[in-house]
Amino acid sequence: MLRSSLTRFAWLSIAAAICTIGLKTGAYLLTGSVGLLSDAVESVVNLLGALMALWMLTIAARPADESHMFGHSKAEYFASGVEGTLILVAATTIAYTAIQRLIHPQALDQVGLGLVVSIAASAINFFVARTLKAAGKKYNSITLEANSAHLFTDVWTSVGVILAVIVVSISKWTIIDPMIALAVSANIIWTGVHLVRRSVSGLMDASMPLNELREVEGILDQYRQRGIDFHAMRTRQSASRRFISLHILVPGDMSVHDAHHIAENLEYDLLNLFGEAAIFTHLEPVDDEISSDDIQLDRILADRKPNPEQATTEGTPVEVVDKPDDIE
Repeated sequence: MLRSSLTRFAWLSIAAAICTIGLKTGAYLLTGSVGLLSDAVESVVNLLGALMALWMLTIAARPADESHMFGHSKAEYFASGVEGTLILVAATTIAYTAIQRLIHPQALDQVGLGLVVSIAASAINFFVARTLKAAGKKYNSITLEANSAHLFTDVWTSVGVILAVIVVSISKWTIIDPMIALAVSANIIWTGVHLVRRSVSGLMDASMPLNELREVEGILDQYRQRGIDFHAMRTRQSASRRFISLHILVPGDMSVHDAHHIAENLEYDLLNLFGEAAIFTHLEPVDDEISSDDIQLDRILADRKPNPEQATTEGTPVEVVDKPDDIE
């Protein structure tokens, strides 16, 4: 599936948000429950998050160009980051409203009809959340996964609020309603912080997940059994796209032709494993001592001192240029 087609899931989320805002607002107006009001506020955040998701999915689907040669997939992290921030703002609003209701308790009205409306809204969110979660996993979209996580939080929040309204209507303990709203606020804060942290991690070029790194090592081990070794592997993930670079150590007497085919086969195996990925390989002779100079993450020019006698092409010495004094 083309990445541009993922926007249809964002449109589904937008439609669900608009529908649930109307239903939950109606439930609040019928009952006067601050818990149901908190539910309605969160649905507004759902709508803003869905609109942001649509925008960022549209940008992320753009192909690489001269200004963005590695593509636009990182745009998805902005969507989940903004949605996480909106969640935190909504949680603060809910907490403030709940505290005011604790100070000034209020009886609930028309509980039965209000609950029916709220349950209908929760059912819509549950269906959409499951759809977005499946799509996010299948197409490796952090935007859809974040939107799904938010909707699932909304669903379980609604369940808690509905139970609170039922308890209040039976026991007449009006204090339970704002207390549940405070609990809802705390739950929303946790979700918001999680989404923001995950987005920041992606924007900071965090490495691929541990389970995926193990899959990569499984493929490398198959080549190690054939006398091929590796080092200086670096990975990062940009939403659905993975980037892997590593150095391939081959016997020094192996022909360029054979070594190149090993690199091509390895790249094919990794692409077959992950699908959408950018693989960068660098061939080195295993018996050359300077092959180990670049194992570290940062290659510092001052630490690399090539031996002029080793830097040759077809037996002809290659000039090694000294580092200028003004380079630190």
